[in-house]
Amino acid sequence: MVMHYIIQALFVLIGLLALLAALFNWEWFFTAQNTQFIVANAGRNRARLFYAFIGILMIATGVFFFLSVRGII
Repeated sequence: MVMHYIIQALFVLIGLLALLAALFNWEWFFTAQNTQFIVANAGRNRARLFYAFIGILMIATGVFFFLSVRGII
C-alpha cells in the first residue's frame, strides 16, 4: 500500500515541477534536451501552455488516485 502513495506523490511532484516551470518560464527547463522537441516545433509560449496543461493533468491524476485508493471516490 505504501507504493501507491509513493507513485501518487511522484505524479504530484512532477506535475508541480512542470506547472511551476511553465508559470515562471524557467530557462533551464525549456533549454533541456527533453523539451527541445516541443519548443522547436511549437514555440516557447505554446510549449509553456503545453507543460502547464501536462502539469495540471499530472497533479489531478495523483489526487484522483489518492482519493480512489482511500475509497473516497
